[in-house]
Amino acid sequence: MKLVFAGTPEVAVPALDALIASDRHEVAAVVTRPDAPAGRGRRLVASPVAERAEEAGIEVLKPVKPRDEAFLARLREIAPDCCPVVAYGALLPKVALDVPARGWVNLHFSLLPAWRGAAPVQHAIMAGDEITGASTFLIEEGLDSGPIYGTVTEMVRPTDTSGDLLTRLAFAGAGLLSATMDGIEDGSLKALPQPADGITVAPKITVENAHVDWAAPALRVDRVVRGCTPAPGAWTVFRDERLKLIQAVPVPARTDLAPGELAVGKKNLYVGTGSYAMELLWVQAQGKKPMAAADWARGVRIAPGERLGGTDVG
Repeated sequence: MKLVFAGTPEVAVPALDALIASDRHEVAAVVTRPDAPAGRGRRLVASPVAERAEEAGIEVLKPVKPRDEAFLARLREIAPDCCPVVAYGALLPKVALDVPARGWVNLHFSLLPAWRGAAPVQHAIMAGDEITGASTFLIEEGLDSGPIYGTVTEMVRPTDTSGDLLTRLAFAGAGLLSATMDGIEDGSLKALPQPADGITVAPKITVENAHVDWAAPALRVDRVVRGCTPAPGAWTVFRDERLKLIQAVPVPARTDLAPGELAVGKKNLYVGTGSYAMELLWVQAQGKKPMAAADWARGVRIAPGERLGGTDVG
């Protein structure tokens, strides 16, 4: 089939690579989000998908909105048979959905109908799911509600961050999307309606969602830290400044600390929760680089009884 691939972040690149490597399909063009400011200089930078497509000599389309008439006209000129999508980042209007003869097929990083929405991997970790996966489905106008072509499953490991899990799903999902294109092309795959039961929603994780509540049990704190790493980053407040929590592990044997209370060891930093303690391994103070939590603790000279916590300080 002739394909137009839609995707934007790094997590979409493995799927693009798999389709470029396919000897059964042609990636005629790529659709991605416009260049965005990045880094300290806020210089405009192309998306990872755009960079990979340009390296491969593939035409790149960067509409501000996918209903832009110039973009739709070019899409009709290309006349793709199918448009595979991975984390494109914009809502596709019906006028665009109607262009490819075999529709737009999305690779979504959950076992639908669980975790429909923008942040399925983060929500799976924060909810304590033990198994997740990826699904390919035919896009319709509802939110991730279209009929499913196929799935792959993936265990959620006890130490997984959302970044760890998403990386594995990106590669497993790349194979699934490629196989889905093959099955659509030869007629061996038919999309089946999603189950009516088991629907959960995974909206974008906000900065407030990533604010750690030390009165919560350690299990909940652990899930928030892992689910919000690397983005948007779990955080707390220390001496009226925000402190980012990059890595922490539960310590069930230590139950002597009040919620948020800090305890400094020779090479360790512990904090109390609503159940047992967490050991902070890596943190990032406001305006600073990430550092080992024990080194940070020595630098700020934590006083006996000092605590983490408080409200957003902006």
